[in-house]
Amino acid sequence: MIFTIIVFALLWFFQIFFLQNFYERMRIRSAAKSMECIADSYSRASKEDFYDTVNRIGYENDVCVQVLDKYARPAKKKHVIGDCMIHDRGNSNAALCEMIDASDSGVIRLKVKNPRSGYDMLIYGCRLESGDSVDGYLLLNSVLVPVGSTVDIIKRQLMIITLILIVFAFILSLYLARRIAMPIDRITKSAEQLAKGDFNTKFDGRGYLEAKQLADALIYAENELSKVDTMQRDLIANVSHDLRTPLTMLKAYAEMIRDLSGDNPVKRNEHLEIIISETDRLALLVNDMLDLSKLESGKQKLTPSEFGISGKLGEIIGRFKGLSDKNGYQIHFTPDEERTVCCDVVKIEQVIYNLINNAINYTGDDKQVFVRQINCADGVLIEVEDTGDGIEEDKIKLIFDKYYRSENHKREVVGTGLGLSIVKAVLKMHNYDYGVRSTLGKGSTFWFKINDVKEK
Repeated sequence: MIFTIIVFALLWFFQIFFLQNFYERMRIRSAAKSMECIADSYSRASKEDFYDTVNRIGYENDVCVQVLDKYARPAKKKHVIGDCMIHDRGNSNAALCEMIDASDSGVIRLKVKNPRSGYDMLIYGCRLESGDSVDGYLLLNSVLVPVGSTVDIIKRQLMIITLILIVFAFILSLYLARRIAMPIDRITKSAEQLAKGDFNTKFDGRGYLEAKQLADALIYAENELSKVDTMQRDLIANVSHDLRTPLTMLKAYAEMIRDLSGDNPVKRNEHLEIIISETDRLALLVNDMLDLSKLESGKQKLTPSEFGISGKLGEIIGRFKGLSDKNGYQIHFTPDEERTVCCDVVKIEQVIYNLINNAINYTGDDKQVFVRQINCADGVLIEVEDTGDGIEEDKIKLIFDKYYRSENHKREVVGTGLGLSIVKAVLKMHNYDYGVRSTLGKGSTFWFKINDVKEK
């Protein structure tokens, strides 16, 4: 509506207030151009062609043209083209020719009143020359008719057109506003439902391209929020379960010590060992949750240092000797030549420990775990392999998610379910490549590659 009003305001301003000025300028330019064309054709064309040019230009530009000889007399009997007021009234031709001769340029431009109509009239004149001699004179005039009546007609037309187009613009504005607003209103209502936690909300972006793009973006956000909500519920459920189990055990065995085994040293010590074991399990869960939270939030910083990777692998595997002797696990280590690496030793130890612990949980009945160091030209590749049932291909991408546990295991899993998530977070901090290869029925191999190495 504002655009329509501005357009018509400009039309009114220029068509009404400047029409007379535009008209006069146009007539002045037309008369001057006509005189120049006729005078130019006199020196180039034949006499017959010259008068043809005079006739043509006079009629085409609605100007009065008169050709005089050098004595200010009409050059032809029919010497006037058009209805004008300059042909020798009161010896006007002689007076105009004298004015032409008196001017420095040999050209005159006058604006006088028409004695009959009272309208302004433009009079132009110049000499007709061939070489250095004057052959005659050219007089030309154009009447400046007032455009008041034309302005009145234009005013009425503009008023009618303005009213019609303002009504049309108003209707069009309402239509476009509804067409644009309706998809946004629908999306807004759907977004309000999403904000209330309804992740099955449908976003309808029909109407125009931008609304559809907005709807698609909100659908994507809805799917991501739904995943986050599901992960949050799973996190709470898993944490609640993992916390409740050791807390229940702690309470149960503490009550047993109080009520039954308080005076029996053997039983009391047995129950205390279980309490200590469950306390350690609870502390491990809390520590893993804190470590993962710090890693994902970026609050933990890397502290790189140089160390030999072969020696570190052997040291970590040695920590599992007690578990191996007690439960029959065999961890086979295949080292390569010692390489000095530069990374955060504490966090890389955590990665290796969690990978070996994961392999122990999921290895086959033969209880075999294989750890390999493979030196490469651009780094050191660490592999940890188990002989378990493997992982389905569509589940491999989920294996590093929080609390995800493969169903392909045959014994109780020891740990918090956060080990591989911690592995992923640490390796991403180091910008190291990592992954898993798995074959159903044959086992899985987890690997990562340390890039920052030095020859020893």
